[in-house]
Amino acid sequence: MRQQWEDLPAATRDAVAARTGPIYAARTADTGRNSEIAATVDTRTGTVFVKGLTSDHPRAWTQQREAAIAPYVAGLAPRLLWEINDGTWHLLGFEHLDGRPADYRPHSDDLPLVAEAIINLSGVRAPVDLDLKHIEQRLADYLDHPDDAELLRGETLLHTDWTPDNVLIVNGAARVVDWAWPTRGAAWIDAACWVVWLIAAGHTPADAEQWAAKTPAWSTAPTRALDIFATAQQRLWAGIAEEAPEVEWKHALATAADQWTSYRRPRDQESTP
Repeated sequence: MRQQWEDLPAATRDAVAARTGPIYAARTADTGRNSEIAATVDTRTGTVFVKGLTSDHPRAWTQQREAAIAPYVAGLAPRLLWEINDGTWHLLGFEHLDGRPADYRPHSDDLPLVAEAIINLSGVRAPVDLDLKHIEQRLADYLDHPDDAELLRGETLLHTDWTPDNVLIVNGAARVVDWAWPTRGAAWIDAACWVVWLIAAGHTPADAEQWAAKTPAWSTAPTRALDIFATAQQRLWAGIAEEAPEVEWKHALATAADQWTSYRRPRDQESTP
């Protein structure tokens, strides 16, 4: 449940002000789903984006992981300015980006910018000193055979959540926000995650893959690996949609993942009675 800035304890707000100087105004964000607090805060030293969870929240570890990954995605993501954990709230203060969510629809001028961001990210090696989840671990329940996991493994730092709200267009470039789920895996996987969102935005599966193919890492993916990943995405989104029958965007993603899997299904299987 998204809370307002004024809902924070006075001591927590004072701790933020100790880092930023006096706070003049705060505006709650109307996008994003992972934070209990997400607000743009106007301060004496400038505007800061603050996000956070209560310290005992079941997903409090995502805040810790996002803070830990920040130095490795400098330039691709907003800079982490400070971190506060007062035992009640765990807050992260980020550089404020004056941007808008990316437009994934066909013919959007944002598409090349997003592709460029994925290209840049695919060159970032996952930090060896952080205990990141592996993509094959995250998708283990959606794979048919243990051997399939080998095709997804890699040492690239992945974002994996390419909702347009997580890709802000700022001064002619795409910046990637919300690093709660950094993952280790093959370099082509972020482009493959993007495919599902592109289909949901109105692209055909063929056109979506053409955009993904603009990232050099895409060409390193074996055909079977893409087939396996598409099927895993279909099963993942079907489960997400089933758990939230009233949430339209989740069903749109499930439909898109189903369309992608059908497109990638071998033609000889399609013709089998």
